[in-house]
Amino acid sequence: MNNLSQLEKQQIGLRLPKYLVDDLDEFTKSFSLNRSEIIVEAVKSYIEDQKNQIFYNKFNDSAKELKNTISHKHSNLQTLDELINELEDN
Repeated sequence: MNNLSQLEKQQIGLRLPKYLVDDLDEFTKSFSLNRSEIIVEAVKSYIEDQKNQIFYNKFNDSAKELKNTISHKHSNLQTLDELINELEDN
């Protein structure tokens, strides 16, 4: 949850291609929203998507590293429990 200082608004300048402004204005009419509300939601959605992608990429890299570790360095281990015990001992 955001605290009050994070909810404070700050004005910024923004230049968009005319076709996007036209689409934005059509959207505002259809949903009774203003440009700022739509842009705020779009930016929040984009940032959340990027954070999720970063998390996924890091998770994916970690999974690949674990797979390589299991297959190369600990090929004699048969179960995940054996690997965990091996890693805890080191």
